[in-house]
Amino acid sequence: MSEIFTIGEVLVEVMAKDIDQGFDEPGTFIGPFASGAPAIFIDQATKIGSSGGILSRVGKDGFGQLNIHRLQQDGVDVRFIKMIESKTTGIAFVAYQENGDRDFIFTLKDSAVATLNEDDVREEMFDNCKYFHIMGCSAFNEGIMLAMKKAITIAKKKQIQITFDPNIRKELMEDENVKQFIQFVLKHCDVFLPGEEELLLITGASTEEKAMKLVWEMGISCVVVKKGRNGSRVYYDNTCIDIDPYPVQEIDPTGAGDCFAGTFVSLINQGKSIIEAAQWANAAGAYAVTKKGPMEGTSSLQELQVFIDQIKGGE
Repeated sequence: MSEIFTIGEVLVEVMAKDIDQGFDEPGTFIGPFASGAPAIFIDQATKIGSSGGILSRVGKDGFGQLNIHRLQQDGVDVRFIKMIESKTTGIAFVAYQENGDRDFIFTLKDSAVATLNEDDVREEMFDNCKYFHIMGCSAFNEGIMLAMKKAITIAKKKQIQITFDPNIRKELMEDENVKQFIQFVLKHCDVFLPGEEELLLITGASTEEKAMKLVWEMGISCVVVKKGRNGSRVYYDNTCIDIDPYPVQEIDPTGAGDCFAGTFVSLINQGKSIIEAAQWANAAGAYAVTKKGPMEGTSSLQELQVFIDQIKGGE
């Protein structure tokens, strides 16, 4: 069984070809690309050197086959991805704006993964597991939230570390059930991996300092705040350390945070220090934004070392 396990959406992404191209008129789109935040996370964690698996659902269609083949090719345990004949694989349509913002249209609520529920979670899935990873973006219906709560209960019983990347859109937090779920995960997680804005959104604090005070009171042992092009900040063992970024030309930001988290969790699973894991994670996030396509930016340690050497050689 997998050392790192996650639950959530596996989908395809279809991207607008041109900047400032909208959804309200005909245009050219490219794809499909393998995607889904939990899928990108576990793909990256596996490529970095840990064994990884995912519980998900896809349609019995070409989109589902594309994802399963890609994950399988990269070494992910796909035994718990079920193909549903009566549903289609989830789709994310993405359009990019000149200022760097992105617009999305998702079909998740009516897709195959929306049928996932607590009955699909079995204790044997967590045999030999060391880290169970949760992504807030997957909390889009009651069934999946119940499935993840059941998984957390199993993980706690087996003394598995729980890592949490909120990766959540602001509008989802307007749902009271989602807010309660996020707070439930926070109370049980060991490693918290928010973005700067997410940290404030989830805690309701006005500053990072105030937010961290609230987080520490929950008993979380390690917090890594992702700061995009400004690197990251690590909080653990009563210390706060800034991790330098890697300057790159951004092509596609989708999946960068998932690659960051996948690298970080995979390396602490392999015994690397929190600081070293965060340094590699920064490199993985930077590498990811240089590739077009959400899962096209996943990387191995060897690829990251070449990437780091190229950047340092150009300084």
